Amino acid sequence: MLKKALIALAAVLVSAAMVNAQTIINGAGSTFIYPMFSKWSNEYHKMHPQIELNYQSIGSGGGIQQLLAGTVEIGASDAPLNDEQIAAAEKAHGPVVHLPEAMGAVAVTYNVPGVSATLNFTGDVIANIFLGHITKWDDPAIKALNPGVNLPDRPIIVVHRADGSGDTYIFVDYLCKVSSEWNSKVGRSTSVNWPVGIGAKGNEGVTGQIERTPFSIGYVTLIYALQNNVPFGAVKNKAGYYIHPTIESVSDAAANAAKIVPKDLRFSITDAPGKTSYPISSATWLIVYVNQSNYTVAKEAVQFLHWVLTKGQEMEPALDYAPIPKPIQKMELNLLRKVNYKGKSLL
Repeated sequence: MLKKALIALAAVLVSAAMVNAQTIINGAGSTFIYPMFSKWSNEYHKMHPQIELNYQSIGSGGGIQQLLAGTVEIGASDAPLNDEQIAAAEKAHGPVVHLPEAMGAVAVTYNVPGVSATLNFTGDVIANIFLGHITKWDDPAIKALNPGVNLPDRPIIVVHRADGSGDTYIFVDYLCKVSSEWNSKVGRSTSVNWPVGIGAKGNEGVTGQIERTPFSIGYVTLIYALQNNVPFGAVKNKAGYYIHPTIESVSDAAANAAKIVPKDLRFSITDAPGKTSYPISSATWLIVYVNQSNYTVAKEAVQFLHWVLTKGQEMEPALDYAPIPKPIQKMELNLLRKVNYKGKSLL
């Protein structure tokens, strides 16, 4: 009996030690990257059971806020920090590095009963729909892009994000490049004053709203459209070709834009050159502070980030994300080496 009791006690002590040895890495932000981040978290935990990755899919705006507040180790955003946010971060906790971890597409999604054909859009038409200038599905501007499609005489219901969103930033960054009116009246940000439409929270919310609302149009990360079987259109690119969002067309946009990427890796690949580039493509970033104060958590976070930027890239195509181009990957691994504890690199 005593032997059994001692064995049971030892098991309890070992279990308690394992619990106490758990390291929790907190991240928050982008819903764009959430499906991929969840996959990474699960796979990494299998290899490193002592590491728990706690990620809140609250939108890029929320992720940036939590990063600035210092409540997470990793902020995830589909928009790089602007100069004002970088200054705020430096004042609060020091400099940051931007680490692009995936490339993806924002799809123009719609729900038009009776229309089974894939619709074509141009940047000008998309901008005018979201500006409220084009209000009917059978508007001549839409019909001209879609000959032979029986478009209904029904009002267009615009759906957009209600929360601070990197998807919004990507979408309006593109619109700023193709529409001078959009650029001057609305501009680019993770949250804008929408001229028309109804708001929904997160990619999940926008997808659901479009599914429930006949004759609606909106924008979501490609994987949400694919997983929910929501139709999405082809968009005319800078070279004049109608391109569908795919891994290949996003990779082409990234490859064409990679030649002009700045050293801090804050870049945009919307409206990229190239015949096969999808024009509403973007990187998404993991953002971390350079100077870390908790050695144990920071060391594990850096090891996880290194894995994401190397081996983790192999998992992206299965979820319709495009891996980071090799030249950019080399640049960001050099940036990751800057993350330190008391002056010593954690990589």
